[in-house]
Amino acid sequence: MRVGEVKEIVRHPVKSFRGENVSKTKVLSYGLYGDRSHAFLDHSRPGKYLTLTQIPQLANYHASFTGEESFESFPTLSIKSPTGHVYNWGEEELKEELERVSNREITPVQYSPLSVPIGAIEEEHLLITTEASLTRISEVWGKHVDYRRFRPNLVFSLDENEAFIEETWFGKRLKIGEVEIIVKRHCERCQIINIDPNNGNLDSSLLKTVYKGRNNYFGVYASVIKTGNIAVGDDIYLFD
Repeated sequence: MRVGEVKEIVRHPVKSFRGENVSKTKVLSYGLYGDRSHAFLDHSRPGKYLTLTQIPQLANYHASFTGEESFESFPTLSIKSPTGHVYNWGEEELKEELERVSNREITPVQYSPLSVPIGAIEEEHLLITTEASLTRISEVWGKHVDYRRFRPNLVFSLDENEAFIEETWFGKRLKIGEVEIIVKRHCERCQIINIDPNNGNLDSSLLKTVYKGRNNYFGVYASVIKTGNIAVGDDIYLFD
C-alpha cells in the first residue's frame, strides 16, 4: 500500500555538524551513504565523540560532500564555519578551531564508505519523521518547528497526512525506491532538539513540550533490510 513519498533526504557527514539535503543517494547497511562517517573523538570523555549535547555551537558548522559518491573513498568533504570560512576535512586549522570552541582536546576520525560502525544515530540505521507530525508538534509548541532540530534522515509527505501514524508501523516494512527498511521503535528525544539549527541558540521549551505531550517521543527508527538507491519523490509502500 502506498502511504506517501520522500520529501527530504538529509545526511550528516560529520557527527553533530549541520547536515546536507540531497536529492538522491545510496542507502547502505549502516544508513545513508556517508552519514556520520566523520567525527571527532573527545579526549575529556574517553571513547566518546564531540557532540551537540556538550557543544551546541557545532550546529553552526555545515558539512557537505562535493563530488560523486564512491565505495572506494568519500568525495571531498567541506565544512563551512560560522564565520563563512570553508575548510576541507583533515585540515589542522579546523581541528584547532574546534578545540578553541569546545575547550577540549579532540582527534578526528574517519570511517570507510562501506562501513560506519557508529551507525547513523548510534541507535539504528535511519531516523524518520513526517510532515504531518512536524505540523502537529508546531501547533502544540506554538511556533514553527524546523525539522532539522530532530536531525532526521528522511522526512515523509503522507497521502493521508495523519500525524504520528508512523508510530503504528513498528515491525512493518517500507519499500522506497530500491530500498527496503523495517520500522523498529520510537526515538526518545534529548536536549539536542532545543538547539536552533540556524544559530545554535537554546530554547528548552521544545523538549518540555515533547516530553509533556509525546512522552518524550518524536520520530521513529528503522533498520535497513535491502540496500540501494533512494531519491526525493520516491513512492513509499507499506507492507506487514
